[in-house]
Amino acid sequence: MRRPSWRSLPRASDSMLKLGVPVMKKVQFLGQVALLSAIYLGGNWAVKALGWPIPGNVVGILVLYVLLNTGVIRLEWVQDAADFLLKHLVFFFIPVAVDLMNWGSVFRRYALPLTLAIGVSTVATYLVTGSVAQWLQKDRQPCPKS
Repeated sequence: MRRPSWRSLPRASDSMLKLGVPVMKKVQFLGQVALLSAIYLGGNWAVKALGWPIPGNVVGILVLYVLLNTGVIRLEWVQDAADFLLKHLVFFFIPVAVDLMNWGSVFRRYALPLTLAIGVSTVATYLVTGSVAQWLQKDRQPCPKS
């Protein structure tokens, strides 16, 4: 009986070589999540270390914004993970919404002040956002109408 040589073994087809692509996409996605997590944890650490009275996630977002605008981090390095997190953002609020059910008596007691605070802050946010957008747009072409 003759032993098969290496030449008689089946060759790797293109479809076999492409099997590594999904694995690489997952590894790349995990790397993007790790990068975003590192920035988030760094923001939390900075707030604790410096004693700042603002949330660490806000500092992390500001750091990410600066890193993206300066080109230290390219958008492609975080885009897939950020898109995934934004797409599934509503699921992150479910635990908070469930926990708010325990606060029903507080909401009933302070319904009027809470309603006023929410209404005033919403209107103020709209006015400030609109004013800043108009101020930034004043020397440029008008936005296209859809």
